[in-house]
Amino acid sequence: MARILTGIQSTGTPHLGNLLGAIRPAIELAHAPENDSFLFIADLHSLTQVKEGEVLRKNTYATAAAWLAFGLDTDRSVFYRQSDVPEVTQLAWYLNCFFPYQRLTLAHSFKDKADRLEDVNGGLFSYPMLMAADILLYDADFVPVGKDQLQHLEMTRDVANRFNHKMGETFIVPQELTRSETMLIPGLDGAKMSKSKNNILNVFDEPGALKKLINKEIVTDATPLEDPKNPDDAVVWKLYNAMAGEVASQKMADQLRAGGYGWGHAKKELLEAIVDGFATERAAFHRWMDDPGALDAVLAKGAAQAREVAGPVLERVRSKLGY
Repeated sequence: MARILTGIQSTGTPHLGNLLGAIRPAIELAHAPENDSFLFIADLHSLTQVKEGEVLRKNTYATAAAWLAFGLDTDRSVFYRQSDVPEVTQLAWYLNCFFPYQRLTLAHSFKDKADRLEDVNGGLFSYPMLMAADILLYDADFVPVGKDQLQHLEMTRDVANRFNHKMGETFIVPQELTRSETMLIPGLDGAKMSKSKNNILNVFDEPGALKKLINKEIVTDATPLEDPKNPDDAVVWKLYNAMAGEVASQKMADQLRAGGYGWGHAKKELLEAIVDGFATERAAFHRWMDDPGALDAVLAKGAAQAREVAGPVLERVRSKLGY
């Protein structure tokens, strides 16, 4: 049995890109009988950006509710809030002491803001070591990653090997788990969907809000209704293609190329695919959000399970360090 670990930041309600590109695949892996999955909400990482307690709390609940609404079975997986396992911050300090400053300056999370040092806090700079602690604390064998996260996993492997070489075999060195069919979900502007770009679709929004967003923010060209259109360059078709299935998306593409079918028709079908396709998940999400006590109970159960693993691993590290 392989142990797989996945985390997602609580910087807001998970959007369509998070759900299709990360959460659904992680749940599929978690429910496979051959896997032992640890799934967590990275609310400590979120603190590098979010500095309002009520906002962070709401974001964390929304992230938990999204996982549960999409069918995560917490009886088969360990699902927890990162900040409920204090061992992770202790391990992060130990790892920081074994990792070169110069290597941290090469981290994408730092380099992207290195020309605006006033925006860089110490947490952002040492972000890779907290991520390494997230992984190494649970003896994870595999970590699902996208291209933008691969460097951080390489740093995790690097610091684990450095520690093992200096102090003796202590950590399992994790491997990346990549999916050849990993989805790149476009945002409303055509770039990768991202909260930082403010180009997201929140499938848990009410239908009226989604309709307004789709009609206003997804830009289309001025090709007349009767003329043929190219779906391959159209954001509305790319979004529909990501969620509607091969048969339905091919039908829309054929209609666009044939003419007599406009961008307004395509937007209407996209809206229906989101509203109808996620109706069950939307209802479940709002039920969970209306009961934060139930969310706390689920996360507390997961944290207790996580600490049963984290405690012995941390003691293994501390004994090598002489504590």
